[in-house]
Amino acid sequence: MQASPYILLLAVAFGLAGCGSSPGTRAVTGGLMGAGAGAGVSAITGGKPATGALIGGGVGAVGGAVTGR
Repeated sequence: MQASPYILLLAVAFGLAGCGSSPGTRAVTGGLMGAGAGAGVSAITGGKPATGALIGGGVGAVGGAVTGR
């Protein structure tokens, strides 16, 4: 049951990671948006927001870096 918020986090992070014109800017924006989404989802589901931010930021940064136009 605990995995569904993280699946939502992954979907949001990858969806928002496409913002930016270069892989570097997409990595930064994806990381920042992923960190915010991860902290929010973790806080809502009763987890630790810092852990959610770390996971979301990492997933968002990787997702932003590997997406292309």
